Amino acid sequence: MTNLSDFTPNEMMTIAAARALSNDDVCFVGIGAPSAACNVARLTHAPDITLIYESGTIGTAPNVLPLSIGDGELCETAVTTVSVPEMFRYWLQGGRISIGFLGAAQLDRFGNINTTVIGDYRKPKVRLPGGGGAPEIASSCRQVFITMKQATRGMVEKIDFYTSFGHGEGGNHRERLGIKTKGPTLLITDLAIWKPDPETKEFTVVSMHHGVTRDKVQETCGWKVRFSEHLEETPPPTELELTTLRELQARTEKAHGGKKGI
Repeated sequence: MTNLSDFTPNEMMTIAAARALSNDDVCFVGIGAPSAACNVARLTHAPDITLIYESGTIGTAPNVLPLSIGDGELCETAVTTVSVPEMFRYWLQGGRISIGFLGAAQLDRFGNINTTVIGDYRKPKVRLPGGGGAPEIASSCRQVFITMKQATRGMVEKIDFYTSFGHGEGGNHRERLGIKTKGPTLLITDLAIWKPDPETKEFTVVSMHHGVTRDKVQETCGWKVRFSEHLEETPPPTELELTTLRELQARTEKAHGGKKGI
C-alpha cells in the first residue's frame, strides 16, 4: 500500500493522466508531461497502446523519455517511421488518432491553448516554442487530453494567443466551425481532474487529488472555478504506478544528464 505522503503533486498528475489512457488507444503524444503520462500507461495497464510522435514514429516504446520529437530513442524503438507529411495527412487528418495528448503554457476555461507568445504578439513578454503540430492535433484527433500544473499565470480568463482551438467560446462553437471531433474532453492538473460541461463546454472539476481543497484549486486558477455536484477524490498512486514513473524518470535523468524534454 502506497503511503499518501510518499508522492508529489506532479507524480499524482502524471499518474492520473496515465490512467485516462486505454490499451486500444492510438495516441498522438506531446513532449514533456504528456509523454511521461503516455509511457507510464504503456508500462503499466496499457501495454498495447500505440504511441505516435510528431516526427513520424509509430508504435514507439522508448526506454527513456525523449528530449524532443527528434530524439533517436523514438525512431529506434518504433514499429515504423513515416514522413511528416504522411503522418499528418494520412494518420492525423485521416481520423486514425483516438487521443491527442497536449500540454499548455496558457489555457482558458474552454480548453483553448496558447503556446505561442505571452503578451502582445508583436512585442511579447515571452516568446514560446509555438504550436508545431498541436493546432492540427487539437482539431483532427477524435478527442484531446490536456495536462499542466495549475497556476494563475497559466490558467487564465483570456489567453494571449489562440495556438490550438479547444471549444472556442463554448457551447457548439466547434460544430459551428465545421470541426467534427470532440475537442478537449479531459484536463489533468497537479491538483484536480476536470471535464467540460456537456452544454457549456466549460471545464468543471470532477475530482480533486488527496489533500487538495476547493480554495487551493481556486487560488491557482484565473477564472471562477465550477465544481461538480458529485465531486470525487482521485485515488492515490499504486505502488506499481509510482515505481514505474520513478524508474522511468531515473533512467531519463541518467541518459540525458539532467536535461528535460521540451
